[in-house]
Amino acid sequence: MKIQVGIITVSDRASAGQYEDFGGPLVAEAADGYGWLVVAETVVPDDKEQIQRAIREQIAKGAHLILTTGGTGVAPRDMTPEAVKEIADRELPGFGEVMRMESMKITKNAILSRNMAAAVGNSLVICLPGKPKGAVECLGFVVGAIPHCVEVVAGVPTSC
Repeated sequence: MKIQVGIITVSDRASAGQYEDFGGPLVAEAADGYGWLVVAETVVPDDKEQIQRAIREQIAKGAHLILTTGGTGVAPRDMTPEAVKEIADRELPGFGEVMRMESMKITKNAILSRNMAAAVGNSLVICLPGKPKGAVECLGFVVGAIPHCVEVVAGVPTSC
């Protein structure tokens, strides 16, 4: 199964054109490096409804895996985890736990991250940090579990 990926950058400034989105393109480059096919990319503001709409649109475009970048910190406008939790069928806490644990080896501020993952319909949504380097690093920390998880969430029969 070739993993089809949607990427959502969550940023008030990038969505308003005040700031260039570096995170989304770097995550797309990493996804390509893993042999995945990026089928959708979008930039939305830190707004729960717009985040949820973007996720649903990317699922409709065939994304098995949706990677968000941004909105996982502790600032008042950071609401990506809340947006995902509201539409999630199942949370997958191990992804966030591993991302934080491994990131703590790099920066003490990783403890503030609210990275998480969830099944939304038949797709896996993973919330990555907003800092481009951190987003790619965190994706690398959990990449080994993604193919199997995507298959299981999508309902693909497995040997397990």
